[in-house]
Amino acid sequence: MNSPDLQSAPIRHAISGLIGLVLLLLTASIDYRVLGYLKWPLYALTLLLLVGVIYSGRVYGGAQRWLVLGPIVFQPSEFVKLFMIVVMARFLADKEGEMHRWGNFLLAFLLLIPPVILIYKEPDLGTAIAVLFVGGVMILMSGVSLVHVGVSIGATLAAVPIVWQHLHGYMKERILSFINPTMDPANYNNTRQALISIGSGGLLGQGYGKGTQNQLHFLRVRYTDFIFSVIAEEWGFIGTVVFLLILLLFLLRMIRQAERSPDPFGRLLITGVVTLIYFQIFVNIGMTMRLMPVTGIPLPFVSYGRSSLITLMLGLGLVESVVMRSKKLEFG
Repeated sequence: MNSPDLQSAPIRHAISGLIGLVLLLLTASIDYRVLGYLKWPLYALTLLLLVGVIYSGRVYGGAQRWLVLGPIVFQPSEFVKLFMIVVMARFLADKEGEMHRWGNFLLAFLLLIPPVILIYKEPDLGTAIAVLFVGGVMILMSGVSLVHVGVSIGATLAAVPIVWQHLHGYMKERILSFINPTMDPANYNNTRQALISIGSGGLLGQGYGKGTQNQLHFLRVRYTDFIFSVIAEEWGFIGTVVFLLILLLFLLRMIRQAERSPDPFGRLLITGVVTLIYFQIFVNIGMTMRLMPVTGIPLPFVSYGRSSLITLMLGLGLVESVVMRSKKLEFG
C-alpha cells in the first residue's frame, strides 16, 4: 500500500489497535464453538473476498490487494488467515481420529488450495505461504501418520521446480538476490542497511528516535517490513533480547492454553493462531537478518498495518474465548 505519512502513522496504528481491542473483547465474549457452525459460510466469504480483490481490488505499489467499501480500505488476505484457521480447525476437529485416512488428509489440503492460489494471484506470495504453512501445521497436529508427513515433504520438494516456473519476475529476483546479493546490488541495498542498523545498535542502543540509519532514511520501509532493525538500532542487543523474550513468553502461554483446551476445536484454533504469529515473527526477523528472502510479512503487533493488527487482535479474541470456556468447565 502507499507509504503512510510518518507523522500520522502512529495515530492511525493506535486507532487500529483500539478497534482491534474492542473486537478482541467482543470475540472473546462469543462462545468459540458457535463459529464452528459458520465453517462453510466463512469459507465461502473467504473465496468471495479474494475473487473480489482480483476483479475490483485497488492497486498500491504494483499489487492488487485491497478492497474499498466506502471510507473503509482493508486487505482481505489478512482476514482470510483467520477465517481459514476457523475453517480448518472445525474441519479437522470433525475428523478427529480419522485423519489417518488418505481421503480426509487430501481433502484437508484441498481446502487450502483455492485461497492460496487466489492470494498468490494478487500477487502476495508471502501471505499465500503463511496460509499454507499455518494450515499444514494444523493438519499435522490433527493426528496424521508419519507416512502422511513423509508424503507431504516429498510432494513439497517435487513441486518446487513447478512453482519456480510460475513465480512472478520480482519474486524470482528477491530469491536470487538472497542467494547471491552481487546479482542485484540495488535490490539488496535495503537488507544491507537493515544489517547495518542492527549492528549499530550495539549493547544498549542509540536511544528512542535517535537511530541514525532509520532517522536519516538510509533504511526504507522501516515502519513496516524492517521495523525489527529500528528496534535493534534504538534499543540495542539487550532491548532486542527483552523484546524477543516477551514474544516467546506470549507464545508459550498460548501453547499452554491450547493443551488445556476443552475440545479439539478449541485446541486447533489456538494452534492456528500461535502458528500464524510464530510464522510472521520468524519470517520478518529472518529476512531482516538476511536469513530468508525479503517478503512483505509484518512483525506481529509492531509493524504498521491496520488490517494485520486488527486480524491479530481478533485472533487473540478467539484464544481468549477458548480460555474462558475452558475455565468455566474447570470451575463450573
